[in-house]
Amino acid sequence: MFVKMHSSWYDVLQNEFEKPYFQNLTTFVRNEYATKICYPKEAQIFAAFDYCTFDKVKVVIIGQDPYHGFGQANGLCFSVNDDIALPPSLINIFKEIQTDLHQNFPKTGNLEHWAKQGVLLLNATLTVCEGDAGSHQNKGWEVFTDAVIQKISDKKDNIIFLLWGGFAKKKGLKIDRNKHYVLETGHPSPLSANRGLWFGNGHFSKANAYLKSIGKDEIVW
Repeated sequence: MFVKMHSSWYDVLQNEFEKPYFQNLTTFVRNEYATKICYPKEAQIFAAFDYCTFDKVKVVIIGQDPYHGFGQANGLCFSVNDDIALPPSLINIFKEIQTDLHQNFPKTGNLEHWAKQGVLLLNATLTVCEGDAGSHQNKGWEVFTDAVIQKISDKKDNIIFLLWGGFAKKKGLKIDRNKHYVLETGHPSPLSANRGLWFGNGHFSKANAYLKSIGKDEIVW
């Protein structure tokens, strides 16, 4: 795995790439991709950073693992490739957008258009083996993505962090809430949503209202 991401992130994260944990992670991921079927495609591992450059970050959404089914993962959390059936969590995200913003239900689950507008769609773990959820956890990815979140918190101002579910909330504990806008709610998975912990959170309209209040373009969700 050779790190390929937009140059704007290199200046921010270069020190991470040189640390022993990242060297070990690189060796592990290279071996996994060489010997097993893994997702996303190797060229898309850092897609979140390519579509959303450091200077353009306005919103951060934190996921957990890439999808582990054939053709689903594209390097953006909660997002799937075009022409792929929508996973349950993404359906619930779109349902909330429908009611919150009175928009039509999207025709594709590919969220590249969010990323290009400044939404960093960051999974805590950036790779996974086919059919084996969580198989690349605790190998170093979480340390790296913690560093990403910390750098954004330290170096930028007025970023919106959308923390959905207990895992994302824990991941966002070190965010400086004095200079960033943090919204928390339950996870969009059916288990959480059906218990009343997701629907009605209004995160998408709240995020846009905040962006408007600081003079930035709203996200076309």
